[in-house]
Amino acid sequence: MSTLPSVGVTLPRDLPAADVLPYARRAEELAFASVWVIEDLGFRGGFAQAGAVLAATSTIHVGLGIVPAAARNAAFTAMEAATLSVLFPGRFSLGVGHGVPSWMRQVGAWPRSPLGLLGEHLSTVRDLLHGRTVTRTGDHVDVDGLVLAEPPARPPAVLAGVRGPRSLALAGRLADGTLLAEPVTPQYAARAREQIGAPGPHTLTGYLHTVVDEDPARARATVRPALEWYGEPDCAAHVAPSPYAAELAALRGRCADGAEFATRMPDAWVDDLALVGTPRRVRDRLGELAAGGLDAVVLIPVGGDRLAGLDGLAAATLG
Repeated sequence: MSTLPSVGVTLPRDLPAADVLPYARRAEELAFASVWVIEDLGFRGGFAQAGAVLAATSTIHVGLGIVPAAARNAAFTAMEAATLSVLFPGRFSLGVGHGVPSWMRQVGAWPRSPLGLLGEHLSTVRDLLHGRTVTRTGDHVDVDGLVLAEPPARPPAVLAGVRGPRSLALAGRLADGTLLAEPVTPQYAARAREQIGAPGPHTLTGYLHTVVDEDPARARATVRPALEWYGEPDCAAHVAPSPYAAELAALRGRCADGAEFATRMPDAWVDDLALVGTPRRVRDRLGELAAGGLDAVVLIPVGGDRLAGLDGLAAATLG
């Protein structure tokens, strides 16, 4: 049997504000390894959420996954991350990625070279967090003789939130780990690990939409609305290693919209692309994902009362 990955949980972007801190505290009480805050355009800011969750808890690890490099100055990103890491040593990880292209264009921040920007941003942030003096005149990042006044004694892990082969290779060169957006199959995890090609230790973490239910059909029905965008171009890299990739693309082409696509998706695809089904099935799938190369899985709860539902997710995934 494969060693199971560590299991964390996302803090849903649309969770009512009154539930945010109780949710984080309950995740800690249930012994989830981590809670990950999300910065989606129009919802809540990432660093503000991370700071609030860290202050409201005492042991759980808090990840920020992700902040878009295109929307932030690298020096100020490092300052924010350093502040949280000094105040809460060893409890914070920073995820940085390209950002969703449509959102970045919506705010006028999509760069002329997303890969170039991310590389300069990651290098600058990591150097500053490790106490180095940084002078860089790049195509995207300019820093002149900057050093943090109080770099963290335990610098946070900096993860690259990326998908495609060139970005994964960049992550392997410049980041401490990689954060894969949903969906993540064992095949995609294995291909990503290969494309990362990191010369040393490099953590691989994956997000997965999750529904646990003793009735597999009910679990699939609950998760389907969350899978509507899985036929879109941004997901192509995630699905490419799957044997049904061409069929999935063809199905999306025949559907009027994402809702129809998710409804018509075969059960077997749903089972492959989401973490869904009975507790035993979910535990078995965690083992498969670990065998594919994932070190950590981050659950995205779907349906119902997400705060109340944490107990069931913990019972199914934490043993």
